[in-house]
Amino acid sequence: MPIPDHLVEEIRQRADLVEILSEHTRLKRTGKTWRGPCPLHGGEGPNFSVDPAKGFYKCFVCGEAGTVYNFMMKHLGMTFPEAVRWTAARVGVEVPDERDQQRDREEDPNRVLYEVNGFAAKWFREQLAAPGGQRARDYLTKRGITPESIERFGLGWAPEEWDALGTAARKAGFHTADLLALGLVKEAKKTGREPYDAFRGRVIFPIEDLGGRVLAFGGRVLEQVEEHVPKYLNSPESPVYTKGRTLYGLGWSRGSIRKEEVALVVEGYMDYVSLAAHGITHAVAPLGTAMTDEQASLIANYTSRAILLYDSDKAGLKATFRNGDQLLRAGVEVLVATLPEGEDPDSLVRAQGADALRRYLDDALDVMERKLQLLDRRGAFTSIKGTRRAIDVLLPTVRAARNEVVRGLYLKRMSDRTGVPVESLTAEAASVTEQPRTFNEVHQQRRREDRERERDRPRYQADLGQRYEPRPRPAMRVRMGAERNLLMMMFNAERWVEECAKFVGPDDFQDPDYRRLFRVLIETEGRRDPEGRWLLEFPEDLAGDVESIRHDTEHHDWTGATAFFAENMDRILARPMERQFREIKQDAPSDDDFDLDILERMKDQLAFKRENKHLKMRHGILDPNDPILRERR
Repeated sequence: MPIPDHLVEEIRQRADLVEILSEHTRLKRTGKTWRGPCPLHGGEGPNFSVDPAKGFYKCFVCGEAGTVYNFMMKHLGMTFPEAVRWTAARVGVEVPDERDQQRDREEDPNRVLYEVNGFAAKWFREQLAAPGGQRARDYLTKRGITPESIERFGLGWAPEEWDALGTAARKAGFHTADLLALGLVKEAKKTGREPYDAFRGRVIFPIEDLGGRVLAFGGRVLEQVEEHVPKYLNSPESPVYTKGRTLYGLGWSRGSIRKEEVALVVEGYMDYVSLAAHGITHAVAPLGTAMTDEQASLIANYTSRAILLYDSDKAGLKATFRNGDQLLRAGVEVLVATLPEGEDPDSLVRAQGADALRRYLDDALDVMERKLQLLDRRGAFTSIKGTRRAIDVLLPTVRAARNEVVRGLYLKRMSDRTGVPVESLTAEAASVTEQPRTFNEVHQQRRREDRERERDRPRYQADLGQRYEPRPRPAMRVRMGAERNLLMMMFNAERWVEECAKFVGPDDFQDPDYRRLFRVLIETEGRRDPEGRWLLEFPEDLAGDVESIRHDTEHHDWTGATAFFAENMDRILARPMERQFREIKQDAPSDDDFDLDILERMKDQLAFKRENKHLKMRHGILDPNDPILRERR
């Protein structure tokens, strides 16, 4: 059966010719076209021209020219129908041929899962348009999301009924096992009950691949009325979805990214959709706090520049520099845009419009300049010790830079600011294999190294010159406190795993065993088996700690869990300032050698920090109706 002409043309227009041909040759933008070596005759010069606006390529040496179909036929030996069908699958257009559809079902073991996701996406859209979706529509309107954006990004609504989606899917002929595998439903704790819908009472954001197939979903509550209910809920990884290989919005934004020659990297799908609704269409969002190699490479396929647009709090800065290094390793120039305190991309464009955001984008700094700026504000370069630690913070960014020129510029900039010769910094960068990435992590590592050297160094009595070993350290006290309490919360509800990851990393845990437990919980967040159980595998030597924490978790009164979280998180976040306070006091041998006013100011800062610990937590974690907040107002 011939493919209709109108469908052939639609597929050709939707195909990203630059993206497809970039898989066969190296293309570089030159004005409105892209140039590179011709893959058809094996040329080496930039004689192969691709015009994405016209959907046409031409080699000025061998004379070959045509559309995406001509290229597939010439280069890969396809027939015309095969080239059309291949391109159609690439762009997500269904070609009506029953024989091919049957063959695809037999060849693709995951086809049914894609069909289930497609059904769910359509069902969610219908619920948003139905009378029962009025509250969700009002919420999206309030957030500045237009009906055009709702339709374009396929936003939907998951009703609050127990198993509305599951019932509809089973009536449509889909099996519960497939719904479970995709995380669309979850097993009920009570035996004999049908599985319940995972996304209930949430606005739904479909997550698609570059061809438009639905891989997974993200959901956001309209308002957070119960502290144990997470604000955001994402599909677990499945046979068709790996979050580290997907960027939300790339399928829609890749053309704009090429046109603007820069990608905006935002935190999540709400930021992405809000920016797009306000006319900023060249953004992408990693589906997790840490960008992966695959995600960075995806961005590098479309542009050589990226602007990171995260919150300016501690968690946002941590994600900024971690993801910035990842992009540098992919050969991307990385800039950092700094928004006003308390603002995120979504809130800024809603309050002030797209032009306001563009001003901050125009002022974006290179990631190295932003690091230097923050370290300078902390006074890191005012002492030898601070400069040493600042260099350790900067070195990972130097080492991440794949471009030799950029690496040289970074080293020169560091030398100018620290006074350390470029040659010394170059040798240090080459010798370091792994360094912490934040000032606090560097501080902790240096202290550990100092303690280890002190412990292992042979000692001599001053008068007799006799060698003696240091006294054995007392056994560690029973390990309680903030680190254990946070682990209890993470075991109690997966929501707290996500919240903890926003503020601290493994190196913020001083107890080595707790650090290992924290790492396991973070790395397995969201991973579940086909039965919906959280996949947790702990080292055997930590079995005792795991059993003890789980026992305490089950017997703990979780009333006021938010305040409990804030209290214990604050104790960990306060450690660097407390440690700095002790060091300054210890390092000052006399009143003449140290400005006592500085010490008093630090005392006041520490007291203020601990007095206002609940108010310093990131907005959205604390319930505004929490009695602690009401009391402080």
